[in-house]
Amino acid sequence: MADDVEQCRAVLHEYSHDDSCRSTSLNGLANSLRERFRQQGDMSDLSESIKLHQAALALCPPDHRDRPVSLNGLANSLRERFRQQRDMSDLSESIELHQAALALCPPDHPDRPVSLNCLANSLRERFWQGTEMSDLSESIEHHKAALALCPPGHPDRSMSLNGLANSLREKFRQQGNMSDLSESIEHHKAALALCLPDHPDRSMSFNGLANSLADKFEEEGVLSDLSDAIEHHRAALALRPPGNPDRSISLNNLALSLQHRFGQQSMLSDLSEAIELHHAALLLRPPGHPDRGISLNNLAICLQERFQQQGMFSDLDSAIEHHRAALLLCAPGHPDRSRSLNNIAICLQDKFQHQGILSNLDEAIELHQAALELRPPGHPRRFSSINNLANSLRERFLQRGVRTDLDKAIELHRAALMLNAPSHFHHSSSLNNLAISLRDRFLQQGVPSDLDEAIELHRAALKLRPLGHPDRSMSLNNLAVILHERSLQRGVPSDLDESIELHRDALELRPLGHPDRSMSLNNLAIILHKRFLQRGVPSDLDESIELHRAALELRPPGHSDRSSSLNNVANSLRNKFLHRGLLSDLDECIRFYRMALQECPPSHSHRSSFLNNLASSLRDRFQHQAVLSDLDESVELHRAALKLCPLGHPDRSMSLNNLAASLRMRFIRCCVPSHLDEVIELQRAALLLCPSGHSNQSMSLNNLAISLRDRFDQRSDLSDLDESIELHRAALNLYPPGHSDRSASLNNLAHGLRGRFLQQGVLSDLDDAIALHRDALLLRPPGHSDRSASINNLASSLRDRFRHQGLSSDLDESFGLYSQLSQLSPAVSRHDLYAAISWAANAEQFKHSSALDAYKTTLKFLDQHLAITSLSSHHFNAIRELTASLAMDAFSYSVRHGALTAAVELVEQGRAVFWNQSARFRTPLDELSASGDTGKALAEEFKHLKFNLRNALNASTEDQSSQIRQLTIQWDGAVSRVRTLPGFSHFLLPPLFSDLQKAAREGPVIIVNASQYSCDALIIMSAQDPIHVPLNVERAEVSGWSSKFQSLTKDGGSSDRQLESYMIVDILRKLWNNIVDPVVQVLSGLIDPGSRIWWCPTAEFVLLPLHAAGPYMMNGQNLPDIYISTYTPTLATLIRARHRVSRDVPRSHFVAIGQATPKTGKPLRCVAAELAVVAERVAPILSFTSLADNDATVQGALDALSHNQWLHLACHGVPNREQPFNSSFAMRDGRLTIRDIIRSSGEDPEFAFLSACHTTVGDKSVPDEVIHLAAAMQFSGFRSVIGSMWSVDDDVARQIASTFYKNMVDSSGRLNCTRAAVALHKAVKKLRKKISLEQQIVFVHIGI
Repeated sequence: MADDVEQCRAVLHEYSHDDSCRSTSLNGLANSLRERFRQQGDMSDLSESIKLHQAALALCPPDHRDRPVSLNGLANSLRERFRQQRDMSDLSESIELHQAALALCPPDHPDRPVSLNCLANSLRERFWQGTEMSDLSESIEHHKAALALCPPGHPDRSMSLNGLANSLREKFRQQGNMSDLSESIEHHKAALALCLPDHPDRSMSFNGLANSLADKFEEEGVLSDLSDAIEHHRAALALRPPGNPDRSISLNNLALSLQHRFGQQSMLSDLSEAIELHHAALLLRPPGHPDRGISLNNLAICLQERFQQQGMFSDLDSAIEHHRAALLLCAPGHPDRSRSLNNIAICLQDKFQHQGILSNLDEAIELHQAALELRPPGHPRRFSSINNLANSLRERFLQRGVRTDLDKAIELHRAALMLNAPSHFHHSSSLNNLAISLRDRFLQQGVPSDLDEAIELHRAALKLRPLGHPDRSMSLNNLAVILHERSLQRGVPSDLDESIELHRDALELRPLGHPDRSMSLNNLAIILHKRFLQRGVPSDLDESIELHRAALELRPPGHSDRSSSLNNVANSLRNKFLHRGLLSDLDECIRFYRMALQECPPSHSHRSSFLNNLASSLRDRFQHQAVLSDLDESVELHRAALKLCPLGHPDRSMSLNNLAASLRMRFIRCCVPSHLDEVIELQRAALLLCPSGHSNQSMSLNNLAISLRDRFDQRSDLSDLDESIELHRAALNLYPPGHSDRSASLNNLAHGLRGRFLQQGVLSDLDDAIALHRDALLLRPPGHSDRSASINNLASSLRDRFRHQGLSSDLDESFGLYSQLSQLSPAVSRHDLYAAISWAANAEQFKHSSALDAYKTTLKFLDQHLAITSLSSHHFNAIRELTASLAMDAFSYSVRHGALTAAVELVEQGRAVFWNQSARFRTPLDELSASGDTGKALAEEFKHLKFNLRNALNASTEDQSSQIRQLTIQWDGAVSRVRTLPGFSHFLLPPLFSDLQKAAREGPVIIVNASQYSCDALIIMSAQDPIHVPLNVERAEVSGWSSKFQSLTKDGGSSDRQLESYMIVDILRKLWNNIVDPVVQVLSGLIDPGSRIWWCPTAEFVLLPLHAAGPYMMNGQNLPDIYISTYTPTLATLIRARHRVSRDVPRSHFVAIGQATPKTGKPLRCVAAELAVVAERVAPILSFTSLADNDATVQGALDALSHNQWLHLACHGVPNREQPFNSSFAMRDGRLTIRDIIRSSGEDPEFAFLSACHTTVGDKSVPDEVIHLAAAMQFSGFRSVIGSMWSVDDDVARQIASTFYKNMVDSSGRLNCTRAAVALHKAVKKLRKKISLEQQIVFVHIGI
C-alpha cells in the first residue's frame, strides 16, 4: 500500500498545475491514501485524502468530465472520516456530494451505476445514525436503479447486487419481513456467482451472504443456515490474508457466527475459537483504529459468555474492562456510545447476579437509562434499550421490593412489544419479557388477570419458537414456571402436570454440555418436589433430589452458581427429612447449607437467604434432638441475616420474623423473659414493614398476637391480652368470607377472647368466642383436616359456659360435639388425637357416660396415627407428650367399671407404642408380601398410601383436606382388601383379649397399673377372665417410692460408701404390703410355689423392683422365696418372643464382648475375668467368639449382633433419660446406641446377658414406654434378656455370670434360653450371703 501511495505521488509530480490530467492524479493519490488509512488507521492519511479530493474537485468545473469522479471520491473520504469522528456534517456533505455527482450522470452515463451505489451506501449509513426509514427506502431504490443499469455481464453488477442485498438485509432487521431477507440472500448468492476465485469482490460477497444467512438462522433457527454462514466467513477470511485491510472484519464476523453456534450447541470449542478470533481482530485494530471499539466490545461479549459457562470471574472482570475501554472511544455524540453504555450495563447486571453487590445493579440501570436517551423513537436499537432497562428495573424490584420499579418495567416491556410487529423476530422475546414481569406483579399484588395474561403471552411466545428454534427451550421453561404458579394459586392439577412435561421437554433440548442444562435440571427438580408435596408420590421426591445433585455436578468449585446448587440440594434434603424423618438427611442438609454459605461472599445478595436457610435447619434439628447449641447458632445466624437486610430491603420483614421464631423457641425452652420481649419487638418491627395491603400483613399481625398471648400467660398483664385480641381482629378483617385462612383467624380470635373470659369473667367475651368457634366449625365440614381442632375448641368453650352458668344444654352440646370424633377417618392427625384426649379427660372429670368411648376412641386414634406417621424417635417423643398417662387412665376407668378385658386391651394398645407399632406394622407387611402376588401388590400399595397420608397430614394446610379425604378412601379400600385374604382378617387392628391371653401360656402375667384415678393389678391367666386385685395405694405414693429408690441406688456398685440396707428394705416392704402381697395371696390359689410369674408394670412401677419385694423378716418369705419373677414390657412382646422358633443349637454362635477401657468412662477392672469365666462355661458347649479391648468397637459389636444368636456384653451402660434413644453401651471408639441396635438385623437371636449398668432404665418422663437398652435387644429379636435396673459392681457381675451359665445348661447338655430366669434366680440365691442386697436384686430377667 505504501508503494501505491508513493507511485501515485510520483505520477502527480509529472503534471504541472494546469495540466488537464492533474485532477485525475490528485484523485488517484487521494484514493490510495484512503485505502492506506483503512489498513493502518493513520488519520493524517485520511485528512490528506480529503484535501487532495477537494483540490481535484476545484480543478473540475461543473462541465468537467471528471467532476462526478471527484465528487464521489471526496464523498467517500468524508464518509470514512464520519465513521471515525462521527461528525454528522461529514456524512451530510458526503450525501450532498453523491447527489451532485448523480445529477451529473444522466441515465446513459457510464458512471451512473457507481454514483447510485455510492449515494445508496451513504444513505444507508445515515439511516443507521438516525433511523429515518426514508433514507433506507431511498437507499434501496438507488441500489435497484443501479442494478437495472448493470445487466448480466456488466462489470459492476456484483457490486450492485451486494449493495442492494445489504440494504434489504437492514430493512429486514428493522421490519422483520422475511421476504426482504430472502431477497437479500438471493442477491448475495447471485453476486458471489459473478465473483470468480480471483475476483477482488469475492471476499465481500462471501461476507455479505454469510451475514444474511446468520440473520436467517436467528429468525428461523435452522442450524444449517448458521453452518453455511460460518463456512462462508471462513472462505472470506481465507481471501483476506495478513495485511489485507478487511482481515479484521472477517475475523470479527467469523467470531460472531461461532459465538451464535455456541449458543445453540454449547460446544466450548466454538466459544474458545471465537475469543481467539476476536483477540486477533483487536490486535489488527490498535489504539486509533476506527473499529477498535467494535473489537473491544465483541471480545468483551464473548468473555462474558465464557464466564456464564465456566463461572470464572476473571472473564467477567476482563469483559467489563474491555467494555469500559470501548466506551472511552465513544465520546458524547458518538453514534456507538449507546451500544457501549448498554454493553457495560449488561455485564454489571451479570456481575450483580453472581456477586450480589447492589451498586453494580444501580450503575447498570443508570447506564441503560443513558443508552435509552441516546436512542429516541425511531432508532433501530431503541427496542433493545427499552428491554434491557426494563429487565434491570425488574431485577432491582426483586432485590428491594420497590413497586414503582416493577410498574416501570412492565410499562417499558409493553412499549418494546409495540415496536415489533407479530412477524418480527424479536416479537417472541418481547412477549416473554412482558409475561415474566406480569408474573412478578401477580406474586406481589395477587391480581389474577396479571397471571392469566402472563400465561397467554408465554403461550404466544412458544408458538413463535417451533422445534429447532434456538429459544424454544427457554420458552418451554418460562411457560412451565408460570403454569406451576397458577397451579399453586388455583389448585388445577393439569397445570402442574403440564408444567412438569414442559420442563422435561426443555431438558431434552439441553443435552450434556448445554450451558442451560443445570438450570433445567434445577427447575424440573423444584416442580417435581412441589408435586410430591401435593400428591405424595415418593418417586417425585427422589427424582427431585437426584436432579438437584446432577445440577450440582455441572457446577464445580469456582462456578458462579455452585452456591445456589448447594442450597437447592440442601433444600430438597430438608424437605425429605420433614417428610421421612431421617436425621441423616437433616445432617446432610445442614452440611450442604454450610458449604453454600462458604461459597457465598459477604456482599452477595443471596447471603441473607443462605444464612436464613441454615438457621432454619438448625432449628429443625433442635426440635428433634434438643441440642441447645443448634438453637443458639440458629439465633446467631438469623441475627447475621437480619444485618444484611437493612431498612428498605425486601426480605427484612421475613428476617425479623425468622429471628423472632428462633428466639421464641429459645424462650419456650429456657423461659428467659427477655427473649420473649425481644421476640415481640422484632415482630412489631416486621409488622411496621407490612402496611395496609401488604401480602404479609395478616401473618405479621397473627405472629405478634400469638407472642403477646405468650407474654400474657407468663406475666398476666391484661394489656398484652387485649392487644393480642385486637391484632387477631385486624387479621380476621383481612380474611373475608371465602378466604382459605378465615377459619384459622376465627379460631385465633376466639381463643384470645376465651382467655380473657377466664381472666376477667366477662360473659360477653365467652359468648363471642363461642360464636366465632361456631363460624370456624362451619368452615371446616366433615373431612376437613382441622375439623377436630374446631370441635375441641367449641366444646371447651361451651364447657366453660356450663361452669359459669350451669346450663346442662351447654355440657350436652359439648359432649355431643366430642362424639363426632369417633366418626373420623383412619387418617388421624395430631389435632384429632389431641381433641380425643381432651374428650377423655373431661369425660372423667364430669363423670360423663361417654368416658369409655372416649378412651377407646383416643387409643384407636393413637394407634391409627402411629400406623400412618413416621415412627422416628423425635415423632415418638412428641406423641408421648400428648399421651403420657392415657393408657393407664383408660385401664383404671375400665377396671373401676368392671370392664376387665377392655382394660387389658386398652393398656396394651396405649403403652410401649414405639416397640409395638414398629413390630405390628413391620411383621404383618412382611407376611403380606410373602403371601403371594396379590399380597405383595397390596403391601406395596399400603406403603405408598401410608407415605402419602403422612405427607398430607404433616403439610397441615387448608388445601390438604380434599387430598386427605381421597387418600383415606383409598386407605380404607386397601385395608378391606387385605382383610379378605386368608390369615389377615385382623390386619392392623389392635389385639383382642383372646389374643393377649396367650401371653399367660407358661404362667400368669400380672399387670400392675398406676393411674391418677386408682392403682390396680390384673392377673392374666391362660384360661379364665382377668382377676382384679385392688391396690390400696395412690399414684403419688408409688411415685415417691420410685424417686426414693432411684436416689438410693443411683451410685450402687460403684460407690465406696455402703448403702443403708434398711432404707432399701423399707421400700421393698412397702411394695410387698401394698402391691405384691395382695397379688401373691390371689396367686397362691392358682399356682404352686416355685412357679414362674411375669410382671408387666406400668408408669412409676416400671422403676421399682417388684421381683424383690418382701417382708424381710426373720423366717419370713420374700417374693424370690415363693416365685421366680420375669418382666415383660407388654403382653404382645412376650407373645412374639414365644412365637419365634429357636435355631438348632449346633448352628448357633455365642459372642462375648467386653470393653474395660472405653473411649469415655472409667476403666472396669473385672471385665477380662468375666469374659474368661463365660468362655470357660460356654466354649465347650457352643461356637464361641470373644471381642475385647481394641476389637470391641461400635462396628465390631454391630457385626457381632448380626451373626451371633447368643450374646454376653460386659461394659459400661450409659442411660440417657432425657433422650432415651441415645442410651448406649460404651465401646472402645464410641457409643453403641439404641438407634444402632434397632437398625441392626440379627440371624434368629436367642439370648443376651447385658452385664452393664442401667440397661432397663428408660425415659424419665414416660418410663412405661420402656425405651431402654434391654428392650432394644428384645426388639431386635433376642427372646430372652438379662438386664440391670441400676449400677452393677463388675466383680459381682463376674460372680453371677459364672454361676448363671452353669445353670443355663439343660439335661441334654445344651444351652437353653428358656432357663434364663431360673438360672438367674439360682445364681443370686447362691451368692446371697456374699453380695449386698442392692446388688442381689439389680439383675432382672425379661422375656421367655
